[in-house]
Amino acid sequence: MKIRLNINGEKKAFEGPAHTTLLDLLRRTEYYSVKHGCETGDCGSCAVLVDGRAANTCVMLAAQAQGKKIVTLESLGTPDRLHPLQAAFVDRGAIQCGYCTPAMILAAKALLDRVSDPTPDMVRDALAGCLCRCTGYVKPVEAVLAAAALTRGHAAGRRPRPAGEAPGHA
Repeated sequence: MKIRLNINGEKKAFEGPAHTTLLDLLRRTEYYSVKHGCETGDCGSCAVLVDGRAANTCVMLAAQAQGKKIVTLESLGTPDRLHPLQAAFVDRGAIQCGYCTPAMILAAKALLDRVSDPTPDMVRDALAGCLCRCTGYVKPVEAVLAAAALTRGHAAGRRPRPAGEAPGHA
């Protein structure tokens, strides 16, 4: 079966059986940020963005992704120029073993593409599909909020004041 995909803005054609999962195809073509975790869609380590939404590639056929925009972590930044989310994860110590980190960053990107000033609960909800046994989610939530503030133009170390909060309130 001929499968045509748009991965990180590049149109690519593949040949393979109809039962090929998107995870298998991406890993086979060296998109190593897409992790192989559970094969049941439970852990979220294999998530990429499909048309702007996090999708678990282990339970999605590659053919189902035809005509959709697929984004992997490889497209976000480079080692010398990190995406604000990547930088915030590093700066806040939100990376432990790193296995779930690519999917978490992509889930956070999907959120920030829709909501520029998310609440901590919104961030937790966005990250809920990514099973993380190392971080306890505290540092990743802090990192996403810091990246959101940075992309809104707030200084990286300063927490923007919520509406109705008096100046000088911590």
